[in-house]
Amino acid sequence: MSEFQHDSALQRTFKALEKDLFREGGPQISTTRNYNFAIVPYEPAEEFALRQHVNALSEKLRQESWTVAAIALHTLMLERLRGLGDEYLESLISREKRLHGRSPDRAMTHLSEKIVQEIEGPNGLAADVVREIKKLLDEHAVDKDRMVVFISRAGALYPFFRTSALLKHVADHTQNVPVILLYPGSVVGDTGLSFMGKLPADRDYRPRIYR
Repeated sequence: MSEFQHDSALQRTFKALEKDLFREGGPQISTTRNYNFAIVPYEPAEEFALRQHVNALSEKLRQESWTVAAIALHTLMLERLRGLGDEYLESLISREKRLHGRSPDRAMTHLSEKIVQEIEGPNGLAADVVREIKKLLDEHAVDKDRMVVFISRAGALYPFFRTSALLKHVADHTQNVPVILLYPGSVVGDTGLSFMGKLPADRDYRPRIYR
């Protein structure tokens, strides 16, 4: 697919998303009541084009007095890892290097096990996302129908974590503010998503998928 075709697909996606956010009566990005989530899938190579579209839409929303927020999963994961302390991280890196010399697959398995236990589940990155959304709601006493949260930089979680699990744990803590996950990967069939276009398609997604 050419770069022009890539951009045209993103343009169509964001045009549809913009239309649904500005619906009369409030945002309508979901087909499920009290589950105000949506997913915007994009090819990983389109990362910078995607950011341009997000910035353009965000500016339009702000001009209409919306509160627009972005939560970067990349930042949250790094904060969690730094919180483990320098000594722990140095030990983890050192062991990964030693294992890699013997078996790259074994090294990746070891690293994945250590990182996954820090970021998965309701007390992992999901708790960090919930904290950030709560902070936004506390700081902005605004109409929730004029507020939107973009969850970005999900590619940083590959190959350690599936975003379907993240949304499942976040779902009941957003006070129905529209939340849009920017998803690097491929759409498979009607509801399947392959993270980064590498992992087997995951169909455990309830949100609407824009494409």
